[in-house]
Amino acid sequence: MSCGCKTSGDSAHSCGPKKTANGCENVNTCGNSYKLSVFDWLSNINNPVPNRCDFVEVRFKNDRKSFFKNVNNIPLHIGSVVTVESSPGHDVGVVSLTGELVKIQMKKKKCSEESALKIYRLANQKDLEVWQEARKKEDNVKIDARKIAHRLGLEMKITDVEYQGDASKVTFYYTAESRVDFRQLIKEYAGAFRTKIDMKQIGFRQEAAKVGGIGSCGRELCCSTWLTDFRSVNTNVARYQQLSINPQKLAGQCGKLKCCLNYELDSYLDALSNFPSSSTTLDTEKGRAFCIKIDVFKKKMWFAYVENSIAWYDFDIDLVKKLISKNKRGEKTLPLEELKQPDIPLASIDLIQENNVDRFEKKNRNNRNKNQNRSNNNNNGQNSQNNQNHQGQKKTGNRPEKRERSDRNERTERPQNQERQPQNPKGNAGSQPRQQKPQQPKPQLEKAETAVGSEAEKKPNPNKKKFKKKFPPKKDNNA
Repeated sequence: MSCGCKTSGDSAHSCGPKKTANGCENVNTCGNSYKLSVFDWLSNINNPVPNRCDFVEVRFKNDRKSFFKNVNNIPLHIGSVVTVESSPGHDVGVVSLTGELVKIQMKKKKCSEESALKIYRLANQKDLEVWQEARKKEDNVKIDARKIAHRLGLEMKITDVEYQGDASKVTFYYTAESRVDFRQLIKEYAGAFRTKIDMKQIGFRQEAAKVGGIGSCGRELCCSTWLTDFRSVNTNVARYQQLSINPQKLAGQCGKLKCCLNYELDSYLDALSNFPSSSTTLDTEKGRAFCIKIDVFKKKMWFAYVENSIAWYDFDIDLVKKLISKNKRGEKTLPLEELKQPDIPLASIDLIQENNVDRFEKKNRNNRNKNQNRSNNNNNGQNSQNNQNHQGQKKTGNRPEKRERSDRNERTERPQNQERQPQNPKGNAGSQPRQQKPQQPKPQLEKAETAVGSEAEKKPNPNKKKFKKKFPPKKDNNA
């Protein structure tokens, strides 16, 4: 698909369907990169020659389009730059749609075939040069026009400026809340820009469509991409959807209510047709209760007592209908506390484990547990050997001769234990230096020494030195 960005329309240059980094460089004059584009879903269907559609859709700037008749049967395709009839002079535009779909669009927009203007020719090089020079002046002209309107004290805003293809006329699009006197303004514009002036008022929604932007949903505005008809939106639409009437959240970039509030309105109305009225009241044994909230998705209604509106009780719409029919028979229902059934929480299984905060720490925990188990096994092995040695000491008694023999046995067993330690391949490298320390059998030696010391205290030791008590020196009063 070719476009007429740089040439007269027969260019082999192709661009993407949207304004992307890899798309066309000149978006304003490209046949594919523009606002309110239409997908031709009948492009692959070839109609007979007698029934061929002679009308084409031509785009000029932003969202301004018109339908023209191809009188001379020029071979046109999407992206061709053409010179069309205008008043006065001629205009230059880009073909945006061809084929049988043009008839459907004309019927949708209520455009008659008799009032359609003609296509003169494919734009030549001179037409393109004049057109591009006029388009380059639009930004500066818009700034100067705003300054003149501000100097005259007019309550209006110049939104956009559009030059005609032959630069013989300039159209100013403006927004204003009240009527504006243009008599002095048009004189100032004609003297400053030296061309024919045309003033056209647009609404705030059309202004947002021309300017464009990003909505609160994160996407481009609907009015600047595909939306062409602006339906009225009121606050009842928000009430049907159980939305809070907050102007800051419900208003769009244009300052009016968002058009997207109408998108789901039909679905909400269909769902609410099965609900009892929101003004429903229930006569209970404890008092009168009124509806305070409706949930369309869960199909529930919340009720509260008139005397105590703080406590809310939710019921299914089927139960509410039964209670309403019971009240119509003149019977009072049970209190809301007794009618309320306990909510059974549904056990949800997280297959992906996205909600688990510790999902990244499970592997580390397993490794830590393995290391702890290995160190505990090594320590248990050492403790079992030490316990065996300690039991052997108890059997031999607490005599000094047998204690010396147990010390010798322990000294001979230590190198054996040290030789056995490297043979354990599962042991940690960090736990080996702890096992080589000879400090672990100390508690057993201390127990043996305490038993021997108890017998030694009974017998006097002749080798023990006797120390004299030290008294503080006497004070010399004469000093």
